Amino acid sequence: MSAPTLTRPGGRVLEKAAEADAPRRGGATRRRTAGTVLIVLAVVAYLVFRTDGAPDSDDAAAFRFFDSVRDWVDANRDTSPFFLYGINYVRLGVRLLVDVVQAGLYGLGFAGLVAAVSAIALVLAGWRTGLLAFLGFLAFGVLGLWDESVDTLVLTLSAVLLSVLIGVPLGVLAARVRWVGATLRPVLDVMQIMPTFAYLAPMTLLFLIGEPAAVIATMIYAVPATIRITALGISEVPPTAVEAATALGSTRWQLLSKVRLPMARTTLALAVNQTIMLALSMVVITALIDAPGLGQNIVNALERVNVGAAFNAGVAIVILAVVLDRITTNAARQTRIHHARRSRLIQTGIAIVVVIAAALVTINPESLPQWSAAAPVNDLVGWIELHWFDATEGIKNRVSEFLLNPLESVLVTTPWWLFVAAVAAFGTLVSGWRAALIAALSAAGIAGLGLWQHSMQTLATVLVAILLTMVIGVSVGVFCARHDRLATAVRPVLDAAQTMPSFVYLLPAVALFGNSRFTAIVAAIIFAVPPVVRLVERGVRDVPPTVVEAALSAGSTPRQLLWKVQLPMARGGLLLAANQGIVMVLAMVVVGGLVGAGALGYDVVAGFSQRELFGEGLAAGLAIVLLGILLDRLTQGFHDSKGPRR
Repeated sequence: MSAPTLTRPGGRVLEKAAEADAPRRGGATRRRTAGTVLIVLAVVAYLVFRTDGAPDSDDAAAFRFFDSVRDWVDANRDTSPFFLYGINYVRLGVRLLVDVVQAGLYGLGFAGLVAAVSAIALVLAGWRTGLLAFLGFLAFGVLGLWDESVDTLVLTLSAVLLSVLIGVPLGVLAARVRWVGATLRPVLDVMQIMPTFAYLAPMTLLFLIGEPAAVIATMIYAVPATIRITALGISEVPPTAVEAATALGSTRWQLLSKVRLPMARTTLALAVNQTIMLALSMVVITALIDAPGLGQNIVNALERVNVGAAFNAGVAIVILAVVLDRITTNAARQTRIHHARRSRLIQTGIAIVVVIAAALVTINPESLPQWSAAAPVNDLVGWIELHWFDATEGIKNRVSEFLLNPLESVLVTTPWWLFVAAVAAFGTLVSGWRAALIAALSAAGIAGLGLWQHSMQTLATVLVAILLTMVIGVSVGVFCARHDRLATAVRPVLDAAQTMPSFVYLLPAVALFGNSRFTAIVAAIIFAVPPVVRLVERGVRDVPPTVVEAALSAGSTPRQLLWKVQLPMARGGLLLAANQGIVMVLAMVVVGGLVGAGALGYDVVAGFSQRELFGEGLAAGLAIVLLGILLDRLTQGFHDSKGPRR
């Protein structure tokens, strides 16, 4: 007779859990085996079939096609009904909107605009925000950039008005009508994947250069946030409130206007805030298609490598972004202020308008004390170049020698068909066949555009920037999640970093590393790290405390707790961080074409400035979009294919 088997308490539960995890471990083992086989096959195929990396053709079929489209548009702009009764009326309507907003802001004058913005901030967001708005708009005059700042504000407000007028109704429909939401979802995905540069070429083709094209491009870039956040707010209205209103006989319109929209007003205010931030970042980039404002100052300064002049405009952009962000953010927090208090605030705001306007009525922006950071910043850049040259040059050369150049060489010399096959095979393994199919079709589309070498050069730069971004972002995010004091100290830095438009990040990169492709990588890292840090920190903090306590009680060290518990359970946050980092890095690396990154970024910029290169520039913009879709589908598909983790 055998001795009885002793089991500790909970043993059956552990045995069942082990049995349930056995198929998962077996699947992971099979995937690792398949991955190893695919890597070996890919290496062998590359060694057998690699090419010499011949340069791209200057006369690809895609270039000729886009040039022919441009020629057709130029020839039919004044005769085709598509333009006469469609595009031209849209352009004229946007032109009229810009003129009205511009006339309103310039008509107030310096004193009136400063007073009006200060009073609006006071009424909507409190006295601190009102004081911030007052000092911020005075700073535009002190910097000597009043007209440029107002022009940027005009384009931003015009684009935000269009985004809200279009995005809020679509967001309501997406939340209330299932097929509308299902139809809009992939469209919004693609719109948010596209780097900002990709919007510019088609806008110039249809709407020419200038304010209308800039406003429409900005609206297209910003409206997805309006639609998504509005739909979220409407869908989160408590069903009990809707049922109660329905039981009282409310119609659909009454439900929307009296129940859903009022109860979602905090979320709607957030939608406006995010739309303003996105619009402001895009308006600066539209300087490349002749949009007026602060973006022109930055572009001109970067072309002359005058970091000081660009810094002045960058400071003005940051001030405008902070003022608009604080007004909308604090207004969302004060949406439930009592009516009597609101009336008193309005009366106070009117009084402040009168007082400030009377105080400033005799003052012009030019008569204010002028201050410029151009000379000190240029002196600092000169000092950095003199004293830090060896260090910065060493970092640039090491990263280029050991990461960028080998990766670029492999990608450029890989045949397009082998690259497509590798994307399909590895994509199927890690992300599922649907995501792999979309990624493979995107890779094939890049090959068909005739910009394979430039696309692979851009991809190499993007991958290196993503690697460095994730290393820095994950490390800082984990430290912030495990040390509350550090998180508190870092939070305002992240807030400021996410408020700044992307062009501003070129300034420190140029100051440190001059004009080079590594400069684009550094700017991309600075631009993309803040959201990665936030998402990683949130993911690690969201690990259930009971799981952490159980691991600690079992004797886990801090290192084991991190690698065996917190990071695996925060996988969803890490993958979302990687996805957002990819999208932001891709957008910024392309902007880096302005500071010597070359490849697709340079092709896009050259397409705007040289008519004979329009087709190549438009094809480069499309190649950027396809690269974004390829990388996005693989990362998102990896998360979807694995499902929720226990």
